[in-house]
Amino acid sequence: MSDGGLDDLFGIADNPRTVEETETAAKRRSMAVTLVGNAVVIGLVAIVITAGLRALGTSISTVLLVSLLIGLRVMIHAAGLVAPPPAPRLRSRIGAGPSPSGDALRAAVRRWEENLDRAHSDPELYARNVLPVLAELTDERLRLRHGFTRASDPRRARELLGDDLWSALSEPGRRALKARDVETYLDAMERL
Repeated sequence: MSDGGLDDLFGIADNPRTVEETETAAKRRSMAVTLVGNAVVIGLVAIVITAGLRALGTSISTVLLVSLLIGLRVMIHAAGLVAPPPAPRLRSRIGAGPSPSGDALRAAVRRWEENLDRAHSDPELYARNVLPVLAELTDERLRLRHGFTRASDPRRARELLGDDLWSALSEPGRRALKARDVETYLDAMERL
């Protein structure tokens, strides 16, 4: 084993500029190839469109046609840049299957439905996943409707929430989730 230090450990080259210059040259080449490819495609499409229009007895300015095709290509490129981000990687197996419709909202709702179904039998999952979200929603409701949160005015929050919801949110135990408890909590939150 060598005593070269961190440079040897991480494989840093003696001359890092040559690596950067090589990467920059490769990027320039790929950009140049992309531009030439786009120019060739735009030229061919312009020739085909011009020939088609002349066959129909109509003509169009070549400059206008090429400008329109370049604008179309720029719009297609911009649309590709703003593609939706990839779905987040999940640590658990919930929602790991691919969504056939690609609808992110539907996938999130399905994930929460599965979380809630599993929380009925797994008290730790309930305490770890469901209760923090209920607490966050409750604080947000209190803040929007009454101008305070559970932390800023605990006495008034306890009066509005009721003892059951207050104790569930402030002292989360490891007890199993019951459907009627969730309904009671949600009713109390709706009354806010």
